[in-house]
Amino acid sequence: MSNVYGVDLGTSNLKVYSKQADQIVKEKNTIAIVNKNQMYAYGDDAYAMYEKAPESIQVSFPITGGVIADYNNMQTLVGSFLGKITKSHAIKGAEFVVAVPTDITEVEKKAFYDLFYKSTFKPKSVMLCDKPIADALGLGLDVTQPTGIMVVDMGADTTEISVISLGGLVLSHLMHFGGNRFDEAIINYFKRNYNLVIGQKTAMDLKEHIGCAIPGIEGSMVIVGLDVVSGLPIQMEITAEMVYNAMKDNLETLCNSIKMILEKVPPELAKDIMNAGIYMTGGGSQLLKLDVLFKDLTNINVNICEDPDECVAKGLSLVIKDAKYSGLAYSMRSKIFK
Repeated sequence: MSNVYGVDLGTSNLKVYSKQADQIVKEKNTIAIVNKNQMYAYGDDAYAMYEKAPESIQVSFPITGGVIADYNNMQTLVGSFLGKITKSHAIKGAEFVVAVPTDITEVEKKAFYDLFYKSTFKPKSVMLCDKPIADALGLGLDVTQPTGIMVVDMGADTTEISVISLGGLVLSHLMHFGGNRFDEAIINYFKRNYNLVIGQKTAMDLKEHIGCAIPGIEGSMVIVGLDVVSGLPIQMEITAEMVYNAMKDNLETLCNSIKMILEKVPPELAKDIMNAGIYMTGGGSQLLKLDVLFKDLTNINVNICEDPDECVAKGLSLVIKDAKYSGLAYSMRSKIFK
C-alpha cells in the first residue's frame, strides 16, 4: 500500500505529514549549493551555514513570497527530505496533498502541482488544498459548517487573512508581509540610528527574545555587530523599546490590513467571528503580545494555538485521514490538461 504525504512548503520551514508514520517532520526550507548545481546541504544543516558560508557555497531559500522561486532546487530539497524521513521505495507511487496559498496565479499553483507530479518519485496522485482551509482544520475547527471562521496565518514572507464558511473561502487576502519584514526593519533601524550593521539571524534573535507588539515591555540583550564608521565588530546592549520602535511601522501596516478585511465581512459572518474570535497561526504569530495588539484594534478576542507553524500540516493530516474532509482537496489535472 502506498504512503500518503501532506506537504506544507513554507518560506522558512518545510513541514511534511506522513500517514504511514502518523507524524509531522519539520526542517528549514533552505538549501546550500556548491559548484552552481551540486547540493552541499539542506534543511537545518544548510540554515546553520546562512550568513556564514564562503562564496563557493550558495545558501538560498527556494520559496520566496509564498511561491516557488527556485523550482529545481526546491525539487532537489523535497526529494532529499522525503528520502530522509522514509524509505525510498515508500515514496514511489505515493499520494501527495499539497497546501497552496489562495491569492496566487494558476501558473504559480501549477508549479506546486508539478513539483510533485513531474518528480522522479512518480506519484500515484497529487491533490491541492487551500492553505487557510487546512489551517482552520489544524486548529480543530469544522470548516464544513455554515459558520464564519477568520484565520490570520502569518508566515516568514506572507500573511494570509481569510474568512472561511461551508468548506470554502468567503474572503482571502494575501499580503507580501511576514516575520522576515520585521527582521529587515530591525536591521535597517540599527544601521540608520546607531551605525550598527547586524545580520538577519541576529535580528531574528532580537525579535524572538525581546521583541513585542506593544510598547512598554522591559528587557535587553547584548549583541555583536559591525560599526559602520570604524568597520570593526562592537558589542551593544539592545533594549526591548528599541526593537519595538524598529517594528512599529510594520505593525501598523499589519493592523490596517486586518481592519480592511473585517470591513468587507458580510454581517452574518461578522457575528460568528465576534463570537468565536480571530484565530492566529503561522510562525510569525509567535511575536509576543501580537494577540493583545489585534484585540485592542478590533475589540474581538484573538485565539492563539500551540505549534502555530504546524497548523497547516495538522490540517492536511485530517484531509488525508478523515473521509469527512477528503473532499476539501482537489486535483489540478482537469484544469491543466483541458
